[in-house]
This record gives sequence, structure tokens and C-alpha cells, in this order.
Amino acid sequence: MKKTQLTLTAAALFLGASVHAQTTLKIGYSNALNSHYGMGAVAFCEGIEKGTQGRYKCQQFPNNALGGEREMIEAVQLGTQDVANVSTGALGNFVPETKIVDIPFLFRDYDHARKVMDGPIGQDLLKKMTAKGIVGLAWTENGFRHITNSKRAINTADDARGLKLRTMENKVHMDGYKTFGVLPTPMAWPEVFTALQQGTVDGQENPIPVILSNKLSQVQKHLSLTNHVYSPAVLVLTPTIWNKLSDLDKQVFLDAAKAASTVQRKKVNDDENNGIAQLKSDGMQVVEKVNGESFR
Repeated sequence: MKKTQLTLTAAALFLGASVHAQTTLKIGYSNALNSHYGMGAVAFCEGIEKGTQGRYKCQQFPNNALGGEREMIEAVQLGTQDVANVSTGALGNFVPETKIVDIPFLFRDYDHARKVMDGPIGQDLLKKMTAKGIVGLAWTENGFRHITNSKRAINTADDARGLKLRTMENKVHMDGYKTFGVLPTPMAWPEVFTALQQGTVDGQENPIPVILSNKLSQVQKHLSLTNHVYSPAVLVLTPTIWNKLSDLDKQVFLDAAKAASTVQRKKVNDDENNGIAQLKSDGMQVVEKVNGESFR
């Protein structure tokens, strides 16, 4: 009798432990914890931890701690990394259909871009990731891209001609920049600050939140607000985790990703509104009224 009671007690303890077992997800991204990427990642993780009553939580890996974006996407496919907050610039090498949103001057403004990404076109692109071993949870954001360099102010496309600019390994981006007369130089993001510092490249192009969070004002003198490409980002999850989730938990993850998108976009808005003044204060010379038509 005592032996039976002990067996039942042990079984109850085991089942209780199983019910409350905790899974810690590794989430990686290319910018700092206090960046737009970091704030989106934190919001996502808070959402899943609360929604699953602590059964899922996250460990944050900012600043390319798990590798560049290409490496992180590969790790998500393999299941060695659980979640990544990455740009379409890198994602297009895995899901070619997403390259369409990287076409220069495709979107008029943030409202236009966000409506498309949250609408049928954007949702269809998320679904296409599944066939590539990636679960697209929600579109987040980088923002509109601008050119920085250490050589000269850029008022028109002619001013950019001949500049050696770091770009992502993205054929759509690179082909577009060649039409401006720029010399595109693909380079992994972790190498860029040093390359700018040493003059390996003259400049780079990125949204204001990225320029701010990576302190590029320390190695770049000129910023021109070209708005030449809208740069979406996306929260992706490994199928290894997704396929184990109950339907209820899947909805928790999706809701958390949508909340993360809202937080990340707000940070982009804040950086756009306040970042120019900060970069000027840091010593950058900013051309705010660029002749956009000359780039088209």
C-alpha cells in the first residue's frame, strides 16, 4: 500500500513538473538591446512569457552575438537558434519572393509601407517562408534607408557617383545602387564599423534607427536623407518550436509578434523624429532636402 502511494505521489510530481516545464528560446538580432530591434524582441518575449504562464521565455542575443543575419536565418532553419529579428535584405537570399519589397522607391511613406506589409501581400509573403524552413510570425521594421559617407555631402545622385558604399548581400539593392553610380560593396554587418573606420568603404546606407544605435556618427561625417528604400524586418521562428506548440500557444506567439511589431515601429518613429537632431549634435552634417527625383 505504501509502495503504491509513493508511486502515485512520484507520478503526480513528475506530471506537475512536466506541465510547468519551461523552455528558454534564443532570440538574436543585429542591433543593441535598446535599439528598435531590441525593443521589438523584448516585447515579443514578454508577450509569450505572459501568454504561456511562463512555459516559454527568452534569452536575448543582441549585437550579432549569434552571427550576422544570414547566419541567424540559417540557424533558425536548422533549429540551433529559435527566433530572429532580421531584415528582408538578408531574408531575400532564402525567400526570393520577399525581394520585391526591397525595390528602391517602391513605397511613398511609412503609412503606405505598413499597410502593404500588414495587408494581403505582406501576409502572403509570410506564408511563403514556411516552404523554406522558416516560420514568419509578423513584419517588424527598420525604416527608410539613407546614405552616410565620409567624403562629401550628397544633394543629388551625381554626388553619390563613385562612392564605395557597403550594402547588404541583396541583388535588388545592389542593382538599384549601381543605377545611382554607386559602387556597392556587400559586407556582413559585424564588419561594417571597422571598415568605415579604416576607410575600406566610403560609406553605407541604413535607416536612422540603425545609424543611431550603431553610433555611426563616430565614423561618418555626412548623412543624406535619401529615403531610397523602405526596409522591413520580420520576426522568424524555427519550425522545431512551432510544430510543438498547441493551437492556443501558436496564437500567443502570433499575438506577441504583432505586439512586438507595434513597439518596434513606434521606436522607428521616435528615432526618425528625434534622431536627426541627435546626429547633428554628434557632429554629422545632414542634408535634409535631397533631390529625390535625381535618384529615380
